[in-house]
Amino acid sequence: MLLTLDCADQPGITAQVTTFLFERGCNILDAQQFRDPSSDRFFMRVAFDPAAHGPDDLREAFEALGKSFGMDWSITAQDRARRVIIMVSKFDHCLVDLLYRRRTGELAIDPVAIVSNHPRDVAIHDDIGDIPFHHIPVTTPTKPEAEARLRALAEETGAELIILARYMQIFSDEQSAHFAGRCINIHHSFLPGFKGARPYGQAHERGVKIIGATAHFVTGDLDEGPIIHQDVERISHADSAADLVRKGRDIERRVLAEAVRLFCEERVLLNGKRTVIFRG
Repeated sequence: MLLTLDCADQPGITAQVTTFLFERGCNILDAQQFRDPSSDRFFMRVAFDPAAHGPDDLREAFEALGKSFGMDWSITAQDRARRVIIMVSKFDHCLVDLLYRRRTGELAIDPVAIVSNHPRDVAIHDDIGDIPFHHIPVTTPTKPEAEARLRALAEETGAELIILARYMQIFSDEQSAHFAGRCINIHHSFLPGFKGARPYGQAHERGVKIIGATAHFVTGDLDEGPIIHQDVERISHADSAADLVRKGRDIERRVLAEAVRLFCEERVLLNGKRTVIFRG
């Protein structure tokens, strides 16, 4: 079982949480905590053996303690696959990688839908099995309707996370707010330096020495949401524009997969415009 929490920093939080678990016969397996001096907030993640207790019983019992400290908290089953919607446009390398990692047991995700603004034969070049595919085209006049369809689909499927796996449409402010804290995007880390449709070509023309990718939560500020994970790779003068695209695809899929893993394992806590990441 996993307990995560954040609240205004004050004495006694760790003692009260560990006492709560001890009194119920729970065995702490791993505990991480962090105090942010800039926001004066306390963050904690505890993995524990719940003994004979179910999550609902523990949530009910923890309610009073959480309220006394003004906590934002959750208690979840550690081994439960998170229900996700994966969104993709024309490039499916991140999608295929996520599905492969799910098949090998590396990612605890349950894809309840794949959504694209393009037809299936354009958006996906690999077998997705029996995962439902939804073509939701987006144009300027139909964008409100398309976004409403996605919200309805997320509600119907009980999706806990929306993954933008190279989905090349910009969410409206309303959509971003609706999925706040549960929508992850991946993009190349050249922004704002190399914008537009040819970032790798532009980077090659400028002779960059490092390329990378960033996975972040979606907010109304385009590509400026709280960062979850990043990675880079060095580039030499001998690399062509095609080499940058190839290496960029590899970084994108790695970074997105790691961000999804961190989210599913309850290792990501929001801290204003930043995140607290409990690695493991």
